[in-house]
Amino acid sequence: MGGLGGLVSSTLPILVLIPVNNRFGLVWALLASLTVAVGIFVWRLARRENLQPAISGLLGVAIGAAFALFTGDAKAYFLYGIWMSLLFAVVFLTSVVVRWPMVGVAWRGLNGHDMSWREIPAARRAYAWATLAWSVVFLARFLVQRNLYDADATNALAIARIAMGWPLTGVAALLTVWAVRHAAKAVAAADPDTEPAPVAGRP
Repeated sequence: MGGLGGLVSSTLPILVLIPVNNRFGLVWALLASLTVAVGIFVWRLARRENLQPAISGLLGVAIGAAFALFTGDAKAYFLYGIWMSLLFAVVFLTSVVVRWPMVGVAWRGLNGHDMSWREIPAARRAYAWATLAWSVVFLARFLVQRNLYDADATNALAIARIAMGWPLTGVAALLTVWAVRHAAKAVAAADPDTEPAPVAGRP
């Protein structure tokens, strides 16, 4: 959901925000971040690429900028992302508890499949493990970044935001790919006529 483009859209504005804020102040930093986000959107639009990552990135930057402008403090730029991480952690963990693991719901729903996989224990377990991985990622982001926010460590907060984005997302994505393939095999084994076995290299 966004892939590499989504990571770039969310990272570049942060890379601009901190140095500009340190040198020229908050208002110029927020304007620079918004300019970068708009530039990414226009670039993807001109190339006729998927706009979802750029729109999400632009929206996130706009909300972060509004928080920072309202409080007058650059660290508030990260407040929205911090609390959204906690919200996602709770939602993903709850989905596992109620046996509707979010990774399965999202993946199957986006690909136009029904939810019959929930009746197949192996498929449900695979999606549950992937969902738990994302829960841990979101919770780790919240705990680390919230502590840095409370410590007024704005520069460290920006570094943590980037460092906990790419590497942790990559680990969770690998587990998600495994879960999707494993679940697809389990569904195909349970009812071969409903879904073909996954193609190698194509999660």
